[in-house]
Amino acid sequence: MPTHTRIRPFNTKDTYPEQNLDNDLCQAVVAGGVVYLRGQIGQDLDTRESVGIGDVEAQTEKAMANIAMLMDEAGGSLADIVKVTVYLVDVRYREVVYRTMGRWLKGVFPVSTGIVVHSLARPEWLVEIDATAVLSEGTR
Repeated sequence: MPTHTRIRPFNTKDTYPEQNLDNDLCQAVVAGGVVYLRGQIGQDLDTRESVGIGDVEAQTEKAMANIAMLMDEAGGSLADIVKVTVYLVDVRYREVVYRTMGRWLKGVFPVSTGIVVHSLARPEWLVEIDATAVLSEGTR
C-alpha cells in the first residue's frame, strides 16, 4: 500500500478562526511521486498572517515563494511542476499575476488554467495559485 506524505498539516479552525470550520488539511501531499499543493495565497505559512493586502503582485510573490518552499519540503523543486491553476478575483490582475508567476517558472513550461472567481476564502486575498508536480526520478 502506498504511503502518502502530508506536509504542514493544520486544522481550519486555527487558520480561519472567524469561520465555523473544523477540517484537518495540509499544505501538500506527496503520493506516488506526485506532489499535490494546496492553493497558495498571500499568507505567511508559519504565522498565518496575510501579506500584501491590496497588492496583487506582492500576494503573487508570496504565493509563489510558498509554492517553492513546499516543493523543497516535498523533496522537489519548481522545475517539477506540471500544472498550475490561477484563481483571480479580477481579470484586470491577470497580466501582473502571470508576469510575476512567470518569473518563478521561467523554463518550466507547466500547463496552466486561469479562472476568475467572485471571491476567495478571505476578502483581502486577490489571487490563489495551486500546483501539481511530479518529482524527478532522482528525488523519489
